Amino acid sequence: MSESEFSRVVKLHNIVERPVMLEPNKAEMAALAKRFSLTAVHRLKAEVTLIAKDEIVSGTGRLLADVIQQCAISAEDFPVHIDEPLTFRFVPDSQTPTDEELELGAEDCDVIFYAGDSFDLGDAVAESLGLAIDPYATGPNAETFRQDSGLLDESAAGPFAALAALKKN
Repeated sequence: MSESEFSRVVKLHNIVERPVMLEPNKAEMAALAKRFSLTAVHRLKAEVTLIAKDEIVSGTGRLLADVIQQCAISAEDFPVHIDEPLTFRFVPDSQTPTDEELELGAEDCDVIFYAGDSFDLGDAVAESLGLAIDPYATGPNAETFRQDSGLLDESAAGPFAALAALKKN
């Protein structure tokens, strides 16, 4: 098992079909903020229901988080609320495909391989948080900062700006 900032190891023989609640402590939230280049993680809560069928475990649930991140334009901190559905499929390493050519279906995209008799549900939730963060998010004062700094907005600098300039001529 890797060392994760938010590790919650689940043993296969302990799985019951009822929701598992996961919430990091303050130190874990600070470590997650550092991992994902956030100013802070104020709240992270995940509820996941696990269903085991032999060694394959399916998990569904919801991730709620309140984070502080920097605006991609002004670097100003602003709050972001995250509310994302969670879908996991934990599969033993022994079932890792070895063929050179591999076709992935939609159900294969959330597969997490594990070794032994346990997997890290906390790290899977942390990865989902990382995927839910918009790295190009703009804060409430981004447009004002653009104007004050003389930066072009997306419509003036985007791929269709040259076409719009040609149309004016």
